[in-house]
Amino acid sequence: SLHSCIGLLGISAGSLLLAVHFYSSPRAPLIPSTALGVLLLILSALLAYAGIRRSLRNASLLVPLCLTLSAFWCGYGVILVLAGQGALPEPGDSRDALVPGLAALALALLLVAGVGFLCREPLLALLAAAVALASAHEVALHCSSSLGPSAVACAHLGVCLVGGYFALGRILCLLTKGKVALPGTDLAESKAREQSRGSAGGTNPFAAPGLLLNALSASVFCCRLLGATHKLFLGHVPWLWAAGTYQMGICVLSYRAMDALMATAFGFTSILQLAAGYCLLYPAWQPEEPSLPTPFLVVFSILFAVLALFLSLQSPVDGLYLLVFVTYCIALACSPGGFFAGGPHGVAVAVFVASASVAVIHLYNVRARAKIPTGKGAVKALLARSSLLKLREGPDLHAPYLGYSKYADAEALAYACSVLASFALTTPGDPQAPLATVVIPWVVVAGGILKLLGGSVAFARGKTLESSAFILYAVMWIIWGLTRYGGLHGTARSFHSALGIVAFLLFNSFIVFCSLFLNAAWFLYSLTLTLVAVSFLLDAIRALPSGYDMAASLLFGLVSFYCFLAALSSSTFEGRCLPLGGPLVQLGGVGAGATKCLHLPARKASSVRRIADILRSGGTCGIPTDTVYVLVAACSRPDAVEKAHRSKRQAQDRPMSLWISSLKQLEPAKHLFTPLLWDFMEAAWPSPISLVIPRGPWVDLLGMKDSAKYVGTPGSVAIRIPDCSVTTHLIDLVGPIVVTSANPTGEADTTHHNQVYAKLGEKVDAVLCAGPSPENIASTVVDCTKIDSGNIGFFRVGIIPKSQVLQILEQVQEK
Repeated sequence: SLHSCIGLLGISAGSLLLAVHFYSSPRAPLIPSTALGVLLLILSALLAYAGIRRSLRNASLLVPLCLTLSAFWCGYGVILVLAGQGALPEPGDSRDALVPGLAALALALLLVAGVGFLCREPLLALLAAAVALASAHEVALHCSSSLGPSAVACAHLGVCLVGGYFALGRILCLLTKGKVALPGTDLAESKAREQSRGSAGGTNPFAAPGLLLNALSASVFCCRLLGATHKLFLGHVPWLWAAGTYQMGICVLSYRAMDALMATAFGFTSILQLAAGYCLLYPAWQPEEPSLPTPFLVVFSILFAVLALFLSLQSPVDGLYLLVFVTYCIALACSPGGFFAGGPHGVAVAVFVASASVAVIHLYNVRARAKIPTGKGAVKALLARSSLLKLREGPDLHAPYLGYSKYADAEALAYACSVLASFALTTPGDPQAPLATVVIPWVVVAGGILKLLGGSVAFARGKTLESSAFILYAVMWIIWGLTRYGGLHGTARSFHSALGIVAFLLFNSFIVFCSLFLNAAWFLYSLTLTLVAVSFLLDAIRALPSGYDMAASLLFGLVSFYCFLAALSSSTFEGRCLPLGGPLVQLGGVGAGATKCLHLPARKASSVRRIADILRSGGTCGIPTDTVYVLVAACSRPDAVEKAHRSKRQAQDRPMSLWISSLKQLEPAKHLFTPLLWDFMEAAWPSPISLVIPRGPWVDLLGMKDSAKYVGTPGSVAIRIPDCSVTTHLIDLVGPIVVTSANPTGEADTTHHNQVYAKLGEKVDAVLCAGPSPENIASTVVDCTKIDSGNIGFFRVGIIPKSQVLQILEQVQEK
């Protein structure tokens, strides 16, 4: 509700600003263009925040409404700033700059409004229709002098009133906890409908805004082809770059929605839009138009075609949609004028129509109970007859090997970006005018920014080596692309460039060495990039042999393309259709065996039950707690207790401890505890406080038999009830457990599930994964062996301070 209020108030505030702008006199505006543009940029960031923060399970149309309007207002704001600063000096420049984006905005929000009315979201639909009407009025104002600005102002004022009414209703519901609700603003019924309907069935709620952004970029060229604008120039760059920048964000959100293929597609289209903006920006300081490298565009069309093939297995409609971009790349390659030629403009019309049509399907399927068929069922039925290919499906489709992640795998996009960057390097450019050849968008955006995104996602999925390599390579592509193809390198070479490349080679040599233990494909990938970096070094010292850089770049591009195909096939089909090869160097110990330690997500009740079965069967498992990760074994399995002791090489001064889920598990032996000790345990737990209590006959009741000698000392035992619902539920299923830290004796505590297997290897049978530990500090260990005399000691002061423990004891004594 809070994010809904932020989004609706942001829409109302932006419409109010535009209403004031159009009501005031054009000669003496109440809000100057520059100030209005800056305010729209601030509101666009606010709308983006509101759209992103919406829950993935909430399929409200507010998400596409906020994200789409945020992107359009971002471009609108930049154009107003340019106009206010005199960057659009000609009389018709402002009109030509604004019309394509406003027309696309009117159509996009009209589609959102139509789907809103069909899916019973009348107020959001009314709000979207009001913004679309205001945008259409503004287009008419720029195209015809018969319509005055007052009509546009009235339309924006209507948007302000509708959005303010809805926001006020949501605020009242939020403050009164649903007791007061304006008509049409109570979302309780819609929430009940969503719960009865269930989730959206894996539909990506961010796909529709991304498709509408494709329509925005295509509208710039459509308007030029249809004669609605007189030229392509600097004023259109904000629309294209806003669409490209926001699509990078949509790409990340699509990975968050576990839609790796559509995320990759949005990454590809963002590159095209940023490159188109670069081409339109270049004539602002040079009279001629930039040239596009033809071989590179052919490679890009191949990547689009391969992605369309795999995407058609998930959704044939989306796969056919990507074929339009294959045609677009081929049209750009065949046209000497590139983005300025009429051929690509004609294909842009097809992109606009296809983007709008597919966006309607995604908008409707996210909200409606009855889905528009996209052909997925037919593909599944066809592949069901094949014994060779079987689609990967199920809740663990995107689960990484270690633990779980909130993001799908982005390696396919990172490999594709390597293909694009490597083939862009083969383009011969003019050393005197390096910016005249369009290389920077392919090298910096694809090889740098998007690969940095892929490295970040790989890090979130626990792939340490892959993420480090992608991030390092992204930095290299950005620096080298700007240096060599941005005119910073110049015709002269410098010692500093060579020194930087040598430093990169040293870092990359470590990655090449580590990839020997990963797989053969990664070894070739990092090794061939070393050859490319060597070509950079030879070029910097003026010792580059003829043809070496071309051969190294092509070889790296081919290896990257194979890795791209392998990543797509492994994420789409069960098994590996294209092998990556095993490790070239095999080490004994961790990871050397064929067996794999189970990594199960703690958020699933089925995972907790499976861990319980493993413990009851005599296994040892790493589990999360209210502090750090621990290694546990069931007390009812003496062999497991002994196994846990052996796996840790437990030191005598750090004995294993006991954990229970409730004092009821010790109820049969309550008479063996003094009343003060029992009351103190009852008051102190559940918490990260371990109590060292006298050893007694009660230990024998836990079923450890001879293995009890490994727990505690001959005179005492540490015991506690953890303040963690997952842990206590597991103990409820298994019974009391023996606990020790999930790391070799003497090493630092384990604070992430990935570290459990890394430190203990095959000595642990399974790991219950909950991400980072809530605390990096262990529990407080209190000596209660002399509590009856009124004294307690502290073996270790952890997360709970001494004062708090002493306060608990004082309260128990007073009681």
